[in-house]
Amino acid sequence: MHQFMLIPLAGALATVLFGRSARAGFWIALATSLGLLYGAGMWALMWGFNTSGAPQLETHAWLPVLGARFAYQLDGISLVLITLTAFLAPLTALGAKSAITERHGQFWFWFHILHAAMLGALLARDLFFFFVCWELMLIPMYLMIGVWGGKNRRYAATKFFLYTALASLPMLAAIIWLGLKTRDLAGSGGAISFLLEDVARLALSPTEQAWCFAAFALAFVVKVPLWPLHTWLPDAHTEAPTPGSVILAGVLLKMGGYGLIRYAIPLFPLAAHDAAPLMMTLGTIAIIAGSLCAMVQTDIKRLVAYSSVAHMGAVVLGLFSLNIEGASGAVFQMLAHGISTGALFLLVGFLYERRHTREFAAFGGIAKPMPLFAIFFVITAMSSIALPGTNGFAGELLILAGAFKASPVLASFAVLGAILGAWYMLGAVKKTFFGPLTLAENKTLVDLGAREVLIMVPLVIAIFWMGLSADGIIDLFEKPITTAIAAASGVGK
Repeated sequence: MHQFMLIPLAGALATVLFGRSARAGFWIALATSLGLLYGAGMWALMWGFNTSGAPQLETHAWLPVLGARFAYQLDGISLVLITLTAFLAPLTALGAKSAITERHGQFWFWFHILHAAMLGALLARDLFFFFVCWELMLIPMYLMIGVWGGKNRRYAATKFFLYTALASLPMLAAIIWLGLKTRDLAGSGGAISFLLEDVARLALSPTEQAWCFAAFALAFVVKVPLWPLHTWLPDAHTEAPTPGSVILAGVLLKMGGYGLIRYAIPLFPLAAHDAAPLMMTLGTIAIIAGSLCAMVQTDIKRLVAYSSVAHMGAVVLGLFSLNIEGASGAVFQMLAHGISTGALFLLVGFLYERRHTREFAAFGGIAKPMPLFAIFFVITAMSSIALPGTNGFAGELLILAGAFKASPVLASFAVLGAILGAWYMLGAVKKTFFGPLTLAENKTLVDLGAREVLIMVPLVIAIFWMGLSADGIIDLFEKPITTAIAAASGVGK
């Protein structure tokens, strides 16, 4: 499994040696991304034929004095998120070809490092190794925003880095403390271990669980991001270049949800159970607040950014319903959001390259000169508002079903958020594509070219395939989801 991480690292090395020009850097990135996609596809196929369970844990010595190891293991949750990462990688590279106009070699180098860090975090089964990959993800994204972003890029990049880095420090302290506690485990011989299964064996008191859960959850909910710690996200998305926004929305936000279901909930089940009402409440507020903020935006990209706050609030609501319906819906929603919102950011990027503005007031009626663009945008918008048959529907339905089992009152408010979501997204479609074509600049707009259509077609296929094959996808991660929430959901029963 560790060889999979070497693909983007090899791409980074090749970029340093041969990829400083725009053309060479792009082709190296595309080849590397296609290699990732091929590897993830092979894993998915093998997983479908192997029903006996996850591969064996793979470990390699790293820092023996500290007890840290390179430890990898794949399960259904990791598999689907790695597949999402690999699927978006070549499409993002294709989208970056026109979006990145300077320092190409540097951009592609950090593009590869970011993917290596994301894969490491999704495969890690050593808490210390996970933290290193978790923090490493910040540097490439910080640079993507701060170097290749818009006019307020430095402010947005700094805000992103400070929020996410500072929120992770308590988690580092908790990881070190948990590692030291493992020395007291039977059979450990007094050695420190950060392996997930060793930490899971610790008999922590309710107070210890509460402090550790708070430390882990803070790092993860800031990355989600959960209201009221979400304010870095709209700025980051607005200023980030198109490929940065796609990776941020498509994969990085999912790391927060992944951390909650992989670490915070199963390692500290008593604390997770006690915190569930608060987390569900914050998730519901995020749904409504994100939707209300999206409704008043005048910039298309900021509207999509606030829609991410609402969708990821639904993920938190589903996870802390602590039942199989809500948690499965949350993971499926992470996948669906990665596809749909990634596609929306790509489309907004295509439009910005043509008009150099994202203000609704600058558009109207552009379905006439850009019919292909309008078709792709409307399909993607319908998936974002969970139209039946699209990828957004199954996840949202399961989240609401799980939320109603846990808290009918909060679930009722969450339904209001879904209604608001349809309101602002349909409003965006109307203001952008329909009505009179009054501005001269819009009359000469060029529709999507072959490269842009090549990017969008796989995304649209994924939208409908996920919407019509949701049961098969959920089967991949239902077992580890059930295991992850078992202890927390059973507290008090």
